[in-house]
Amino acid sequence: MLGPIGPTELILILVVVLLLFGSKKLPEIGAGLGRAIRNFRRATTEPTEVDITPKAEKDAVHQEASKEHKA
Repeated sequence: MLGPIGPTELILILVVVLLLFGSKKLPEIGAGLGRAIRNFRRATTEPTEVDITPKAEKDAVHQEASKEHKA
């Protein structure tokens, strides 16, 4: 099994990525990776339930509840 990745390995990986993609593409790749990680974190922390109630129906229920609350 491989041990932990050291600074030499990280530099080697960075050089290979730089050679493959070029210096102009690296910021785009970094931004895309950041968005992907952010979306993954958001997806794992949000509730899994999706409310598919039509908006008009939601508004009607909300209005009824507010009328009952005022009375």
